[in-house]
Amino acid sequence: MRARASLFAVLTLVFALPVGVSAQAGGEGSVSLPIGTVGPGAPLEDLEGNAVDLIDYVRGKPAVIEFWATWCELCEALQPQLDQIQARHGNDVNIVAVAVGVAQTVRRVQRHLADHDPGYTYLWDARGAAVRAYNATTTSIVVMLDAEGRVAYTGVGGDQNLTGAVERLLASQ
Repeated sequence: MRARASLFAVLTLVFALPVGVSAQAGGEGSVSLPIGTVGPGAPLEDLEGNAVDLIDYVRGKPAVIEFWATWCELCEALQPQLDQIQARHGNDVNIVAVAVGVAQTVRRVQRHLADHDPGYTYLWDARGAAVRAYNATTTSIVVMLDAEGRVAYTGVGGDQNLTGAVERLLASQ
């Protein structure tokens, strides 16, 4: 039990500390993977426990990936923009919320979706594979990939202009 509590404390620091650092760095383009690199796949689970790969949800057209948690207030601040992107551009953009496996359970994510189903995919990152692959050191990190799977945008925090970034991304395709 003590080891589990210590692990939780370390993971909380890993996920919480970078928020202030990243926000001071400007938020956009200063986090995750470098612009122009190919977005990697990562082994995850869907919310029913089936093994999936992130790359299968982000190929073929531009994609928006958000590293998300039910307890993340900054993620909650981004939700209206993601809903708007889904409503306006859902046929042209794949949106995937990667639910991090820190201080939440699949059941909690499922309960959240029962109250608010935005119409796009939520995947479960229980082992942190996507977090590591995308260098997502905190929640509210958003990575956008172009149609060729290359990183076109990265940002962190609740004040990102995701709608504008998606519109620029689609205009460039």
